[in-house]
Amino acid sequence: MGIPARSANQTSREGLGGEDARSRPRTRRHPEKSRAAILRAAVAEFAEHGIAGARTDAIARAARVNKALLYYYFKDKDALYGAVLDHVFSGLRERLMPVFESDLEPREKMLEYVGRYFDYIAANPRFPRVVQAEWMRMGPKGSPQMLRIAREYFAPIYRRVAEMLREGMAKRQFRAVNPMDFMPSLVGVIIFYFSTAPAMKALLKVDPLSKKRIAERREFVLEFISAALFTGQSSRTRRARLKNVGDWE
Repeated sequence: MGIPARSANQTSREGLGGEDARSRPRTRRHPEKSRAAILRAAVAEFAEHGIAGARTDAIARAARVNKALLYYYFKDKDALYGAVLDHVFSGLRERLMPVFESDLEPREKMLEYVGRYFDYIAANPRFPRVVQAEWMRMGPKGSPQMLRIAREYFAPIYRRVAEMLREGMAKRQFRAVNPMDFMPSLVGVIIFYFSTAPAMKALLKVDPLSKKRIAERREFVLEFISAALFTGQSSRTRRARLKNVGDWE
């Protein structure tokens, strides 16, 4: 008897090894590696095209998995985007929250906070663009994804920064500022540089993400925040605090 022809549906479900992609051994043996590869590819795709323009087949291709495996981990594109947001902001939270538990004085604590924030974004320069388009698109009522992110990640960090600011003001180390004004300004100083890096590269004919340029930008950000917030401190004293290079290399 001849070998029966495969149906189109069967062929589309199977990988190059001739097995159903959802039950391939490597899926079970290395689930975290497969999932991590998909998330890395999704970050790049969402950063480039936003959630509306991103294509799951392009993500699967970049992650070197078939599309069935992608849907094995994430039921649809919205679920994948939510996982990407969690990946981005859980990493930031893990980097920043230990600062608030330290015994540093408010000035040193602020510089440590700002430096860690900058280093995290410098090490992951696509991250700002992953969420930028969604913030602009969601309208005045917000989107469920972004409202969840704000509740789970932004709010706890905001509360701790506000506490740090109040402590610094009480000790007369910080000038009087409103956290509602200071926080967006701080985030903007860090984020805007990376979100506009492609435009700067085209317009200024320099690489804004080169090691030298990032080091210069880091020092500028720390100096800028120090000058805006700290009281009774000379520029020379401030600059002496900014010599440590971040871990973005």
